[in-house]
Amino acid sequence: MGGKDAVIVGYDAISPLGSDLDQQWQRALAGESGIGPLTRFVLAENFPVHIAGQVPDIDAEDYPFLSARHQAAWSSPVFKYSMLSVARALSRSGIELTPDVALRTAVTYSSAIGGLDAVLSADRKLQAENKLPLPYVNPNSCINMIGGKIAIMTGARGPITSTITACATGLTSMLVGAMFLAQNRADVALCGAVDFALVEPIVAGFHTMNGVYNPPKGRENDPPKTASRPFSADRRGFVISEGAGAVILTTREFAEAHGLPYRAEIAGWGMTSDAHHFVAPYFATIKKCMQDALTDAALAPGDIAAINAHAASTRVGDKVEYDAIRAIFGDSSPPVCANKSLIGHAMGASSAIESIFALLGMADNIVPPTINYTADPEIEIDCVAEGKRTLDQEFVLKNSFGFGGCNACAVFKKSR
Repeated sequence: MGGKDAVIVGYDAISPLGSDLDQQWQRALAGESGIGPLTRFVLAENFPVHIAGQVPDIDAEDYPFLSARHQAAWSSPVFKYSMLSVARALSRSGIELTPDVALRTAVTYSSAIGGLDAVLSADRKLQAENKLPLPYVNPNSCINMIGGKIAIMTGARGPITSTITACATGLTSMLVGAMFLAQNRADVALCGAVDFALVEPIVAGFHTMNGVYNPPKGRENDPPKTASRPFSADRRGFVISEGAGAVILTTREFAEAHGLPYRAEIAGWGMTSDAHHFVAPYFATIKKCMQDALTDAALAPGDIAAINAHAASTRVGDKVEYDAIRAIFGDSSPPVCANKSLIGHAMGASSAIESIFALLGMADNIVPPTINYTADPEIEIDCVAEGKRTLDQEFVLKNSFGFGGCNACAVFKKSR
C-alpha cells in the first residue's frame, strides 16, 4: 500500500431514516423502515404509486449557505441536501480547505437525475400561464452544477467532474475520486451523490417499466414499511426514495501529514459495462466487476467478511446478483445485507448512502439487518434477516449496478 491510496476521513448522509447520521444508523440497526406514504406531490385519483422513502426537511437556519434567497434561486432540493452532506462530512473529517489545500481538492459529487423537478415546474408554468422560466431554471437542471455549487461553497479548485452511472453514481463518484488521488491530481476528493426522484413523471415512468413496487391483489393496504423486500420470494420491485451521501477521501500521506484520523480505505475496485440490455443486469459482467474488485485488492473470496448488496428488490436483479455472489464465493458466501430494505432505492444516491452504512458497520463491528425477508428457494442466502449481527469486518465488498449496464464494486478495508 502506498501514500496515494485513498483513505476515508469523513462522511455524512441524509436518508429516509433521518437527517442525523447517528440517528439513521441506530434506526438501521434496529431494523426500522424509512418507507411511508408518498406525499411529495398531490396524488391524482388513479396515480399508481402511493409509497416512497422521503427524507425529512432540514432546518436551513442552521446553515448559512442555505439562506432563503439561495433556496429561492436553487429550488431543486438536490442542491441544499448535497451541500449540507458535504459541509457536515468535511466537519467530521477535520479538514480545513485553506487556499493551498483547496487547489488540490477534487469534486466528483454527482447525481443520476439532477434537478429535473425545476424544469418540470417551469414547463408547467410556461404551458399554463405563459410565464417564461426564471434565470436559474436551466442551471438548476444541470447535473454538473451540483458539483459546481459544492466547489463554490468549499473553495475546491482541483479537478471537477460529474460521474453519472445511474444507480451506481455514488460509488462511481468515490472510485473516480480515488483515481484522481492515485494519479497525483489531487490530495482530497469530495465524493458522493444526491437524488430526489419523487417527481410525478419519473415515479409514474418507473411504474410503467414494472420496476417500482406493485402490490399483489389483496395486499394493496399492506403497511408501506413491508414493501421493500430484497432477495425475498415475494419481492415485487423497488420503492423509490431520495437522499444524499458525501464521502471525503484523501491520500494516505495527506491524512497522516495533517493528523487526520481515518478508519477505512478503498482497498480495491472494479467497474464494468454490461453491453447487454438497457435495464436488465447481465451475470457475466456483474461477476467480473465483483471479481475485479477482489483482484485489485489482492484478496481471495474468503477474505471478505460481509457484502453490502445492490439488492433493489427486483425479480431479475436480485437473482443475478445472487448468482454472481454464488459463482465467486460458492457455499462459503459471507453475510449479505441489503440496506434498500430499510431506505428504499434513492437512485444514484443509494450507493453513497449504503457505502456509508457499510463503513459504519465496519467501525462498529455490526452488520445491519435485511428486513421483510421471506426465503426464496432459488436464492439460498444469509442476508442477516434475524436482526443486526455482531461481526468483525476487515474487508467489506460493496456492490452497485445501474441502468445502462453500469456496474461498480469496491472493497473497503478497515484501518487498524
